[in-house]
Amino acid sequence: PASQCNTGPVQCCKSPPRLAGAPDAQALLGLLNLDVSDITALVGLTCVPITLIGIGGNSCTAQPVCCQNNNFNGLIAIGCVPVSL
Repeated sequence: PASQCNTGPVQCCKSPPRLAGAPDAQALLGLLNLDVSDITALVGLTCVPITLIGIGGNSCTAQPVCCQNNNFNGLIAIGCVPVSL
């Protein structure tokens, strides 16, 4: 559940999380000069914290995720796990 996300805010990404080796994820990770050859984690693309969606609302049209690394300004989040709100 979302209450167990201790790595930062629950994220809402434009598309469901995908493997780091997926072509679109590889392209973004490559732009960030990140080596994805050993990454088997799920990544989220174009993500924002759920607390920023709407005014006072927590709606997400895609799968909400909890990610280990959200340090790329929402472009990509690494180590994502789907959560229930």
